[in-house]
Amino acid sequence: MYGKDIKAIRKAYNYTQKQVSEATGLPQNTISWIESDKGIPNAQQCVLLADFYGVTIDELLGRDLSNKK
Repeated sequence: MYGKDIKAIRKAYNYTQKQVSEATGLPQNTISWIESDKGIPNAQQCVLLADFYGVTIDELLGRDLSNKK
């Protein structure tokens, strides 16, 4: 669902899951779990990841707001 978008952001920044884990405090297995769409990240996990990557939560989750009025 959201995992592929979160993984794409990580790959675009050339980070490993371990690097993201160390920087955010999220366990590496949680990052793997999110990226493989085995579960939906909770709000706190989204905030940590979005802050780390310097993106909005909408961007993190791949939400396209270009058509929104």
